[in-house]
Amino acid sequence: MYDLKFILIYLAAITLFTFIVYGIDKRRAKKGRWRIPESTLLLLAVIGGSIGAYLGMKVWHHKTRHKKFKYGIPAIIVVQMVWVVFKGLKV
Repeated sequence: MYDLKFILIYLAAITLFTFIVYGIDKRRAKKGRWRIPESTLLLLAVIGGSIGAYLGMKVWHHKTRHKKFKYGIPAIIVVQMVWVVFKGLKV
């Protein structure tokens, strides 16, 4: 079984990284520069950075009008939370 400490460190790191990436992409959007692909932003959420993605959307006001982000990021969070609950219950 995975070490809980490792999992918590990973989640904290990927959350922070995702939050920063959303901020970088927002800055690039404002400056008309090369952008981070939406698929990358969504992938970061799926691999554990969903809370960072959500916070990045709120803090940076980024991707808030795109339906796949507006509804997709909260959906990813719900799926991940359900998965954690069921894994914790060994169901």
